[in-house]
Amino acid sequence: MSKHISSLAPSVVVDTAAARVAVSQLIGRISLRARTQESGGDLAAVSKAIGLDLPTQIGTRAKAEGIEAACLGPDEWTLLVSLEQIEKVEDALAALYPSLPHSMTEITGREVTFTIEGPQTPDLLSIGLARDVNSIKVGHARRTLFDGATVTLWRDSETSFRMDVWNSFAPFLATTLETGAKELAAELA
Repeated sequence: MSKHISSLAPSVVVDTAAARVAVSQLIGRISLRARTQESGGDLAAVSKAIGLDLPTQIGTRAKAEGIEAACLGPDEWTLLVSLEQIEKVEDALAALYPSLPHSMTEITGREVTFTIEGPQTPDLLSIGLARDVNSIKVGHARRTLFDGATVTLWRDSETSFRMDVWNSFAPFLATTLETGAKELAAELA
């Protein structure tokens, strides 16, 4: 497993009447690229190996057996797995490689996840989001830009998101989200 190098430990960044932003616990991550049936691949075999039917529409997610997957491109997924399961999933995918070439990269240490929730979370995200946050459906995920940094947004409810961001951008985005949450809370007062 890759080494976690973020300067941000799991903690609350800000908690206001508008929104709460926290740094989440470390979770295992795998970047997966595999050919779809349309391009001569066999996603059914990949799905069977990891114990999860991979979603095939960009932005959709699936969850089973403690694994969560988001389809981020026509042949690209991010898999979230517990730290205890990551080696098992990697081994299952590696066993497929001789008959089903694919790309699997363990990226656990590359990113930090912020949980962002509260009544004004969509407004908070709109301060740096390069797209309309309401275009992301509940239960979907999207790769996008937030204040110039590439992030993946996982929308868990109308007012609850997870934001994955590379470690190098995490302190900057934490400060941006903190400032925004405080400004939105001040408007409520």
